[in-house]
Amino acid sequence: MMKLIEPTIEYEPQIRAYRKEFFSCGSSMDGTGALRKLEDPEDWIEHTEKCKDPKTVPEGLVPATQYMLVREEDSKIVGMIQIRHHLNDYLAKYAGHIGYSVAPGERRKGYAAMMLEMALQKCREMHIGKVLITCNKDNTGSRKTILKNGGVYECDIYEPDDQEELERYWIDLSE
Repeated sequence: MMKLIEPTIEYEPQIRAYRKEFFSCGSSMDGTGALRKLEDPEDWIEHTEKCKDPKTVPEGLVPATQYMLVREEDSKIVGMIQIRHHLNDYLAKYAGHIGYSVAPGERRKGYAAMMLEMALQKCREMHIGKVLITCNKDNTGSRKTILKNGGVYECDIYEPDDQEELERYWIDLSE
């Protein structure tokens, strides 16, 4: 059994372990908000709370809700996903409504597809009718995850800051 929950201090050791696993293998921490920058889980949780509220979201960011995919049997965080409530210019072009990652040791087990499906239900509840998701052109796993959840390819785009080729997909939730 898996659950998609917002971060709480109860999961401090698991958050530390999740972060450490990514640093150990040099993997990208997509969909984790400021977790790469904030070493202390308490600071990160506080930041995620500020990001949810339009009144307290840091300048330059849009309101977003952070979730963790937790395996109930051992309370391990196997993935993280962030839903941006609306898009600014950068998100509309390059990053989309949703960013996510799966712990390196938990990949290829279907967790990303499950987590995205759960997040899309949250998007419906937030009345986001059409969801934009992007992935690196060479990320076959992410592409398959998006397609499995109804993603429709739009186009490729080059993101100059990170110098990455991205694919853009839309998922229509109004159906």
